[in-house]
Amino acid sequence: MFSSLFYVSFRLQVCNFCLTKSRRSRDSESTTRTDNGSGEEEEALRRDSESTSRADNLSCEEYDVFLSFRGPDTRNGFANCLYHRLRDAGIHVFFDSEELRVGEEIGGELSKALDKSRIYIPIFSKGYANSSWCLREVAHMVEHTSTSDEKKEILPIFYDVDPDDVKLKTKLYSKVMPRHKKKFGSDNLKQWENALVKVAHIKGWDLKGKG
Repeated sequence: MFSSLFYVSFRLQVCNFCLTKSRRSRDSESTTRTDNGSGEEEEALRRDSESTSRADNLSCEEYDVFLSFRGPDTRNGFANCLYHRLRDAGIHVFFDSEELRVGEEIGGELSKALDKSRIYIPIFSKGYANSSWCLREVAHMVEHTSTSDEKKEILPIFYDVDPDDVKLKTKLYSKVMPRHKKKFGSDNLKQWENALVKVAHIKGWDLKGKG
């Protein structure tokens, strides 16, 4: 479905990002224990507390990766393949589901998944901008990364589109954006357009014409 070279490069970047964050977390915990002079008893109490906290927050499970894509374009093809390859590599992936899209605002489990994910991967396809949900997700990605103190990252994939398409410099995306204005208002439209342009400037993977 996609080249092995792309997959190796992509997997390494995702794994390295997750490993770096994990090491920082462990180093921080280690420093805290050293500074406090905690002994075995205190360490046992800390572990019991963490165990209880995890049990109380099963519904707020963290993800390594959040995949955002337009279902009709890539769900049964590239997105599905990427999801399974990453999962097989031990990467915890949230695979977006239409069943979670209720109403006209992001909420519930979808909101939790966006909040708890470390890496956001928007798969920009030809019909991506047709989906108001995809545009909402991109806006949320930009918002979360801007306030995460570099703990979150966006890794875009340009699937059969050019970055200029996502930057609204061509008609592919720009011609469909005004359709959202009547239903969602000019403020939302501006936010979505700004998010697209910002993410399109991030270096990602170009899969145009690679099938």
